Amino acid sequence: MGMLAENLQKLYQETGAEVICLETDFLRRYVTGFYSTDGYVVIDSAQCVFFADARYFEAAQKALAGSGVTVRLGAGKEADELLAGHKRVGVPFLYTNLARARELEARGFELVDCMKGLARAMLIKSEREIALIARACDIAEEGLLSTLPRIKEGMTEREVAAILEYEMRARGADGTSFETIVAFGAGSSVPHHETGDTKLKFGDVVLIDFGCKVEGYCSDCTRTFLFGDDGKHEQFKQHYACVLAAHEAVKRELKAGMTGREADEIARSCLREAGLDKYFTHSLGHGIGLNIHELPGLSPRSETALVDGMVFSDEPGVYFAGEYGIRIEDSVYLKEGSVCSFMKKTRRDLLIL
Repeated sequence: MGMLAENLQKLYQETGAEVICLETDFLRRYVTGFYSTDGYVVIDSAQCVFFADARYFEAAQKALAGSGVTVRLGAGKEADELLAGHKRVGVPFLYTNLARARELEARGFELVDCMKGLARAMLIKSEREIALIARACDIAEEGLLSTLPRIKEGMTEREVAAILEYEMRARGADGTSFETIVAFGAGSSVPHHETGDTKLKFGDVVLIDFGCKVEGYCSDCTRTFLFGDDGKHEQFKQHYACVLAAHEAVKRELKAGMTGREADEIARSCLREAGLDKYFTHSLGHGIGLNIHELPGLSPRSETALVDGMVFSDEPGVYFAGEYGIRIEDSVYLKEGSVCSFMKKTRRDLLIL
């Protein structure tokens, strides 16, 4: 469960620290495989110790038996006792608050950033991680398929989001990967629209961006629909076909070894040929794992090489302010040099509800 002991030691050696102390929930989960809202993980050259308080101690002992992670009852005070005698302490700078950093420095510790090593390790997903993301994607798609027949005229965006979230939970999701986005009509032109009380009307564009978690691992999917065809959406349909072509081109043409910038350009060039690239206002994709947004980035500035085992989104979109937006997104991963989609149950061609 969690990272293998040799990987923990490799991570430890990479940081150049004498001891590593992790407090952030998703980093503790990555290293140990156990989720808790509070706790401390201390790693040195000899051991990995997880300090759990009374709420989690029994469950952690049971879950981590035989994993190579030692579970002890305690919290920050007990964890800090293990730091004594060391000089260089590795903490993730991005997830360490200033008060904690100053407290450690006041005690004479020299802080070094262990986040770069953790981020590199988290870039490549294990078979277990891939399987958990696949399950999260299955549940998300099944949740959407059971929601679509229940969408009726007059429903609010919030109501549709609530049905979808219930359907995902009922199928085994731990929760949502992020705040579910349901956008009707002109709301779809805002890439991260805030789901609200807008009521659904015949002929509306419906954009749903959603995902769920399984054992902490996220899924991410977007589908764009028409709620009935009022005969006024010919341009929308043309634009939809262009976005779909860009989405599918990425799956077909992206190969291991390409950079995030080159991947982004596959979709951007498709939309450029159609004169739509200026309406593609975000990057092609982002890494997906224990966080919904993590490395690698697939953007015009990313020089990260994409390799087998990386999981990321393929989500080109176009947005016309005050009118409508279109986004088509799958969670995908690289295997044997090519793109494999986790999304196998929902259609990507235009569906009229």
